[in-house]
Amino acid sequence: MSEDFTPNVMEWEGSEEQKRMIAALGYDPYAGLFGDPAPRRKNRERTEQEALLQRLRRVEGQVRGVTKMVESGAYCTDILNQVTAIRSALSAFSRELLASHIRTCVVEGLREGNEEVIEELVRTMERMTKG
Repeated sequence: MSEDFTPNVMEWEGSEEQKRMIAALGYDPYAGLFGDPAPRRKNRERTEQEALLQRLRRVEGQVRGVTKMVESGAYCTDILNQVTAIRSALSAFSRELLASHIRTCVVEGLREGNEEVIEELVRTMERMTKG
C-alpha cells in the first residue's frame, strides 16, 4: 500500500482502488473519531440519496469498463471517448448535488441567519469550475 494514504483512510475497509480514490478526494470516513472535528452531515430524502447513488454506481461501472479496456489493449481514442463519458456523468452528478445543496443547505443556512453559507457556496463553485 502506498504511504500517501492518511492513517484513517488506511483503516477504512474497502478495496485498494477505493482507498486511493477516497484519499485523492480528501474524504476521511473516520473523521471525528480521532480528535479531528466531526464531519458535517446531511440527512437526505431517500429518493434523493438513491438518485445520487445510482449516478455514482453508473460512473463506477464506467470506470471499471475503462480499466478493462486498458487491460485488453483497447484503442486509445476508444478509451478517451469513455473517459469523456465518465467526466460528463460526474458533471451531471455534481450539478444534481449542487442544486440540492442550494435548495436545502444554503436556503436553510440563510433562514437561520448564517451568511457564511454564501461564501462556502462561492468557494465550492470556484473549485468546481477550475479547469
